[in-house]
Amino acid sequence: MKEITSSSNPQIKLAGKLRRRRHRQAHGLCLLEGMRLVQDALTMDAVFRTCFITVAAADAQPDLVAQIERMCPVYLVAGEILNKISETVSPQSIVAVAAMPALSLPPVGALSLVLDGVQDPGNGGTLLRTAAAAGVDQALFGPGCVDPFNSKVIRAAMGAHFRLPIRVLAQWQAVWEILSAEQTLYVACAEGRVLYDDVDWGKPSVLVLGNEAHGSSSQIREKGTTVAIPMAAMTESLNVAAAGAIILFEAARQRRLSKRRAR
Repeated sequence: MKEITSSSNPQIKLAGKLRRRRHRQAHGLCLLEGMRLVQDALTMDAVFRTCFITVAAADAQPDLVAQIERMCPVYLVAGEILNKISETVSPQSIVAVAAMPALSLPPVGALSLVLDGVQDPGNGGTLLRTAAAAGVDQALFGPGCVDPFNSKVIRAAMGAHFRLPIRVLAQWQAVWEILSAEQTLYVACAEGRVLYDDVDWGKPSVLVLGNEAHGSSSQIREKGTTVAIPMAAMTESLNVAAAGAIILFEAARQRRLSKRRAR
């Protein structure tokens, strides 16, 4: 391992640039911050380009370092230099620069998730984590959404980026081109016409989740059937990540039940 002692080192400068969306897109690279995320990414065949680690972490994880070194250069850095790269508030002991995963899209998505203007990184990442756990086939980030390769989204997603096909689409036309005509479009909405658990999620379906403050746009609501989660005690609405988890796991429950009946 080589040691980097200056924050002006070209490798440090490149990694620091990846905190910005335009540089991530230009280089096709993203940052993986923290020991757990790096370890998980390795088990899911992530492609590392470089890795930066503190001396203490390298001494504590010699097997991990050896595994990474078989793939890419590993640099020893001081904590203050690592903080020049990291976006986390809590200092991290390791940051890897990895190729953005681009898993193949399914020919027909049995269950697709579309985000419409979801802007909070925590919500975006949590929805990806939930979608992967619920067996969603693909996740599409439509216009106005947070970048799914933002470091905060990646941390909240807890490895979902390497399990779930994800696409970023700046125009709605590109979203419709990916979705299949066989899929029925459902839009989560507090005033939805249909209750979420009355939907037959066993059929090819698309769930659209909208912006945290305004929900989905009217043009999207008009294209599909609006679905609602019934709530008590005059509750106005749920956080988009919570609403998404409720609906997606109902879909997973129905699909699981359908498979049992088919045996």
